[in-house]
Amino acid sequence: MDAAQPETARTERAPRVPRTERGRRTQRAILDAAAAEFGEKGFHDSSIVSITIRAGVALGSFYTYFESKEALFKALVQDMSSRVRDHVAPVLAERTRPGVEAEGAALGAFLIFAREHKEIYRIIDEAEFVAPEDWRAHYLNTARRIEERLTAAYGRGELAVRPDEVHAWAIMGMNVFLGLRFGVMDGDADLTSVAAKANALLKDGLGLKDGLG
Repeated sequence: MDAAQPETARTERAPRVPRTERGRRTQRAILDAAAAEFGEKGFHDSSIVSITIRAGVALGSFYTYFESKEALFKALVQDMSSRVRDHVAPVLAERTRPGVEAEGAALGAFLIFAREHKEIYRIIDEAEFVAPEDWRAHYLNTARRIEERLTAAYGRGELAVRPDEVHAWAIMGMNVFLGLRFGVMDGDADLTSVAAKANALLKDGLGLKDGLG
């Protein structure tokens, strides 16, 4: 770089959206390989070459979809956040129970996801430093969805306490650490029981109205 020229921040393009089914499979393979690689080695000790070898794709295919290792990591954080959301959504959609019990079902689904995808903890933790905007968005969006569900439950007369952002973040924090303890650290814990005990706390803390629990 010319010493006379000011250094500018590097702007990376968004990952390319595949147009074909083959392209989608290739991109998915790279993301899955990256999740395993970053989960085992961390961001700094992982390499594009090792990720492509694990994915079974050519190095050139990597650069078709991602500009750099940093761009891949950012895309992976967004992808994992979306996968958690999509894993929990059907469980919430199929239930007709009051809002607090729905949160228990959501926790149960998340615990299963955490046990099956333990790497999410290391990846999200590293995202604070590697992809801070995506790390922040992951938690803000998760808490927002919880708050929206609780607010809707309050509007239906299912809660005695009007929920706000504090309630949403408290529930999210509980879910995250229960996933760490019983999804990641303990592979044998009864996840149904864990979710039920946590849900009992919510019923008391949010003042579930008589006749609804």
